[in-house]
Amino acid sequence: MKLVRYGPKGEEKPGVLDAAGRVRSLISLVADIDGPLLASGFKALKGVDIEALPLVDAGARMAEPVAGVGKFICIGLNYRDHALESGMPIPEEPILFMKATSSIIGPNDDVVLPPKSTKSDWEVELGVVIGKTARYTPLEQALDHVAGLCVVNDLSEREYQLERGGQWDKGKGCDTFGPFGPWLVTLDEVADINALGLWLDVNGKRMQTGNTSSLIFDVPFIVHYVSQFMSLQPGDIISTGTPPGVGLGMKPPLFLKKGDVMTLGIEGLGEQRQEVVGFRA
Repeated sequence: MKLVRYGPKGEEKPGVLDAAGRVRSLISLVADIDGPLLASGFKALKGVDIEALPLVDAGARMAEPVAGVGKFICIGLNYRDHALESGMPIPEEPILFMKATSSIIGPNDDVVLPPKSTKSDWEVELGVVIGKTARYTPLEQALDHVAGLCVVNDLSEREYQLERGGQWDKGKGCDTFGPFGPWLVTLDEVADINALGLWLDVNGKRMQTGNTSSLIFDVPFIVHYVSQFMSLQPGDIISTGTPPGVGLGMKPPLFLKKGDVMTLGIEGLGEQRQEVVGFRA
């Protein structure tokens, strides 16, 4: 299934894509796409005739496809070429940091630059959504705890991240810096989790091209690894790292400005589009 949430902010409703890519409403079957639904293994949706569900207006806003995210965990420098372009060593173990859940927005919502930001940057990433609690999970069981995959734009303010002391979190958790979606794609619809193409354009120019085959630490290992340090609950998201082509790595560096448009996507998981706007008090 390709699960979605649609509607105005604060009024999102659950939906699913049909065979033609149209959104169908799930409001008669489930309250939301959230942790309890994921933990149930989508029990309420088993055997549902998707084509018989009510169609949703094609112009409806697409929201983040999971409600009530508890943790938004990220893996840093997980593509060798990205580590090199960032001038940082190849990690021997996964680098973990958190994005504030208050950064989450829908896949096509505006990205708002912080008031004094001059070094905001883009990062297309594969997102992993947890479906079953993972705690000290063995590697061979890791994928059993995954509900599905999604597209994430792990936006970063590089000055805050790298020049202001402390940990990376302060450059990662700015409001609107966590678009994800448009879909939560269950694993049965993913041909090969280790062979998904990623891309990101800024103003129509290709900046990032990558493939999950180049991950230093793959999805099963990441889920296993993170679960050794903290339990993962249904609805948590792990963003698995970005391929090369970020603004920080360009010579000279190139950062986002008001009016820029980012488009990005992952093979089989959908596309996003965000316009960059100035801060609004």
